[in-house]
Amino acid sequence: MMGLLNTFARDERGATAIEYAMIGVIVSIAAIAGLSIIGPAVMGMFNEAGSAF
Repeated sequence: MMGLLNTFARDERGATAIEYAMIGVIVSIAAIAGLSIIGPAVMGMFNEAGSAF
């Protein structure tokens, strides 16, 4: 039983997957925050370009 627990404690494959998932979440949050900040400005540019036509 102790050998199984030691093997489980030393296994780092799950930790690596969790780290990559956390990086993905942080990048997603940053992208959403950035787009929500610049979104109205981009929409205004498209509206101006559309009204020019």
